[in-house]
Amino acid sequence: MSDDQRPPEEPKRPPQHRGEAHHRASAPKHPDRTPPPGPEGPGEGSAPASPSAAPSPSAEASGSGPDGTPADPAHPAAPTPMPRAKGPNLALRRLKAGFKPSRGQAIVAVVLALVACTAVVQVRVNRADDGYQNARREDLIAILDGLNQNNRRLESEITELEERKNTLSSSADKAQTAREQAEQQVRTLGILAGTLPAQGPGVRITLNDPEGKMTSGNLLDAIEELRDAGAEAIQINGSVRVVASTDLIDDAPGVRVDGEKLVSPYVVEAIGESHNLAEAANFPGGLVSEVTGPQIGGTAEVTELRQLTISALHAPEEHRYARPAPSPTK
Repeated sequence: MSDDQRPPEEPKRPPQHRGEAHHRASAPKHPDRTPPPGPEGPGEGSAPASPSAAPSPSAEASGSGPDGTPADPAHPAAPTPMPRAKGPNLALRRLKAGFKPSRGQAIVAVVLALVACTAVVQVRVNRADDGYQNARREDLIAILDGLNQNNRRLESEITELEERKNTLSSSADKAQTAREQAEQQVRTLGILAGTLPAQGPGVRITLNDPEGKMTSGNLLDAIEELRDAGAEAIQINGSVRVVASTDLIDDAPGVRVDGEKLVSPYVVEAIGESHNLAEAANFPGGLVSEVTGPQIGGTAEVTELRQLTISALHAPEEHRYARPAPSPTK
């Protein structure tokens, strides 16, 4: 016999308890037996007292009544576990429980939200700043060329302005230096030419000639000795400025200097290093020795001064023949 021709096997029954078999055997003998009254009262014996008293499939299989009460109260059926509640209520409770985050989860969520907002703002700013993102290659090349041209033009202007600044600074410095040098030269030449007053240390020499024997040669020797000692400005009797063109002529009794007649006592004042000037006047065989000697028979007094002023000025005359010559360096 093949497997297709075999009769179907009857389902195996679960093993029965001895109490259940006894209950099934004795059930027809007591048809009117009712279960003991439950906690709800004697009139409601057909309703289960609690969910645990619900009829189980084993009880139905063992021949219990339609209300699920055992036929024999001495052998009650084993209680079955209560099934868990299923349906939308359980899902709703779980959903509500999931929507109650802890404090740490809330802080993390806020931080992540702030980071996301910052990232979005930064991306938008970058896109707004990048004005050349969608530009064509030809346009970018043209823009780059324009920037290079502007850069070269600005560099050229900077170089030109720096050269102009250096030129102006150099010109201003040269002009200022030339002006200062010219002023210094004018002062020096003015003192040498006798057109400007002068002051400084020096000596005052007083010569007395009671017999009128002083000559223009004696005064000229005194002037030369003082110049050799470094005198820079000389005047006689406070009225005649001695310069390079000064002339001395005998005019007894006295001497005529630059057309002005001078008589004894002759006061010669010179500006320079006072000690050197005094030593030159007192040198043996010099001015003092000549005046106090037997030839003149006069007296001489030399006084060193720390500050001496020479106020006599020389009136310059226009040269009739001499003219400035060009500098040999030009």
